[in-house]
Amino acid sequence: MEEILQKQLMHFQKETFQRDLLEWYRREKRDLPWRKDQDPYKVWVSEIMLQQTRVDTVIPFFNQFIEKFPTIEALAEADEEEVLKAWEGLGYYSRARNLHSAVKEVKETYGGKVPDDPKQLEKLKGIGPYTKGAILSIAYNLPEPAVDGNVMRVVSRILTIWEDIAKPKTRKIFESVIREIISKEHPSDFNQALMELGALVCTPTSPSCLLCPVREHCAAYHEGVEEELPVKTKTKANRQVQIAAAVLKKDDFYYIHKRSSQGLLANLWEFPNCETKRGNLSQKKQLEQFLQQEYGIESTIGDLAGTIQHVFSHLTWNISVFFGHVKNDTEMKELNKVTIDEMNQYAFPVSHQKIFSLYQEQS
Repeated sequence: MEEILQKQLMHFQKETFQRDLLEWYRREKRDLPWRKDQDPYKVWVSEIMLQQTRVDTVIPFFNQFIEKFPTIEALAEADEEEVLKAWEGLGYYSRARNLHSAVKEVKETYGGKVPDDPKQLEKLKGIGPYTKGAILSIAYNLPEPAVDGNVMRVVSRILTIWEDIAKPKTRKIFESVIREIISKEHPSDFNQALMELGALVCTPTSPSCLLCPVREHCAAYHEGVEEELPVKTKTKANRQVQIAAAVLKKDDFYYIHKRSSQGLLANLWEFPNCETKRGNLSQKKQLEQFLQQEYGIESTIGDLAGTIQHVFSHLTWNISVFFGHVKNDTEMKELNKVTIDEMNQYAFPVSHQKIFSLYQEQS
């Protein structure tokens, strides 16, 4: 594979490709808030937010986050609850916790300056090969590869690379290719241009080849195989999980629970809930028993109020939502009683924000 690729690269018109790509990018690039300057901190925050999240979704979150934490020092000094609340709604909360941890290290170890040394940068929590390359190239204008899904798709078509991009080892191939073809004079614009091309033109399905500024350089276009690339094996089937959740109230208080510090949605707050199984007991009955056994509260649960589905990358929560009243909480454990004003200070995952919206609609 590498020998074939080297031969392709020998005949690849690198300088012309760079010129055509960069001219298009400077003419057509989107006006995004993290592009207003090359502040390494802002580039870092934007790249973490953009992982597994669409640009349009990220923009308002980025603006609010930077307004709240305008510098590394401001974020490093914030407590985790405050950071998670600012991240609320973006999902994949481990990103926020890793960013917060890494920013503290940058403040303590590097005097608040994001390292421009690859070895120092990759040691920071949550910074993998792509984020490292993005920060070094975009913020510091160093000719480092930043290989994400968009870039692999574009380059696989340009050079007809048939390696499976779902395999971790394939990334190394693309990193080697980028090192060969990156503009040494303008690496920041070059890497952003490849990402932009993948987002706007060289899309996963139905790529807009006739609008592509580099189609003359694209082997897949000339061979008519652009829709067959990149090669990507399917991931495992999404696991379906049935859950029953309760919005519980007594007087002016609501009952909420803090998730474990490890695993999915760590340290976020939620309404009491449990996984349910098919069998003799209804979801409502299983929920009532769970509340008694797990949290030591006696409650009256109403009929099913609605359902909410929340899809993760590897599983889907099918949540049956119930509303209830707490009769006795003298033996209560592991739940917090909060007013509605207090509840607004806590970070909830999107699924549980939807649960409370359903409650408010029906109250």
